[in-house]
Amino acid sequence: MSETIKFNLNGKDVEAATGETIWQTAKRLGEEIPHLCYLPKPGYRADGNCRACMVEIEGERVLAASCIREPADGMIVRTNSDRAKSARDMVFEMLLADQPEPAKAHDPDSVFWNWAGKMGVETSRFPARPAVAADTSHPAMAVNLDACIHCNLCVRACREVQVNDVIGMAGRGIG
Repeated sequence: MSETIKFNLNGKDVEAATGETIWQTAKRLGEEIPHLCYLPKPGYRADGNCRACMVEIEGERVLAASCIREPADGMIVRTNSDRAKSARDMVFEMLLADQPEPAKAHDPDSVFWNWAGKMGVETSRFPARPAVAADTSHPAMAVNLDACIHCNLCVRACREVQVNDVIGMAGRGIG
């Protein structure tokens, strides 16, 4: 029999299975937490790169990415606190600054646009970075990164799910 972890989620005492994240527990219990870099399908793992799923944990100074954080016995987690919601709104607002407007988006029904709509994040006060030109240098593949949020999901999908390692990230970090 597997061990369970008892913790408090938004004022309710709940149980999580060993190895289950806060995000997975919340989803199982009908709580929605925004997410962009995690795809809840077989073979995909969470990385916590996008920071869209941040939650507040009582007694901790910083917010936690719920897609990679496992609960502990007695932990008190708030997904709906003003602090957590404000942080998630800010993440979406910053990402929105670099997105093509919805009418010009390649996929206006994407996970990003669906979450932005649910959250009511429609505009950004931040300036956009210059758009990245599409790379059509390969005869068999064109890459258009104008909507990329650098979450690494596509890289992990190729590398870990499809096991073909055909794409990667460049130009991140120092150097």
